[in-house]
Amino acid sequence: MNLYIIRHGETDLNAKGVMQGRLDEPLNQSGRELAVLTGQAMKDIRFDYCISSPFDRAMETVKIVLRESGNNIPISTDDRICEIDFGDIEGKKLEEMGPEGYMFYMDPLHFKGFPNGEKVTDVCERTQEFLKELIAKDDGKNYLIGTHGCAVRAMVNFLYDDPSDYWRGHAPYNCSVNIVTVENGVPRLAAEDKVYYDESLIVDHFKQ
Repeated sequence: MNLYIIRHGETDLNAKGVMQGRLDEPLNQSGRELAVLTGQAMKDIRFDYCISSPFDRAMETVKIVLRESGNNIPISTDDRICEIDFGDIEGKKLEEMGPEGYMFYMDPLHFKGFPNGEKVTDVCERTQEFLKELIAKDDGKNYLIGTHGCAVRAMVNFLYDDPSDYWRGHAPYNCSVNIVTVENGVPRLAAEDKVYYDESLIVDHFKQ
């Protein structure tokens, strides 16, 4: 069983450094181009199922990847793999929250959460519930899963050698893929933040 967990392509809000969690922002041109390149590079993978966050940027990404990889399968959605709810900071830059906001990056698992939003541990709980349900199936199928940056890190956090190293030095790159393999019910993180396009196209928003 192989689970290909992809972060959506770039959006204009990504490029501006704005916290967009529950804002339903579409991909920008760069995001669409990365999704096309990713799909073309995945043409040898036969996906059996596709599950996405319901937000436009995730749905558009998996639609492009499926089209370009030659996989004509339906897409289902699951609210548990939506991005973190940034609450009052939605549509703003993190620094507008003041010093407390930087705990989201510096010590996310102890971060107290965004006003009227979620804590990182809330995202871990719901995304891992989703992933562990799939792992329990161990059906030998290939799944494409479309989600978001913080949600990716939360979903696979329990598979890291050091779960306290939440961000792994950066947020997942746009259209990067984390691959979880399952054999005899045992999951393994087989690839971390794999990009299927030229690495010169990576934009590390985390460090900007």
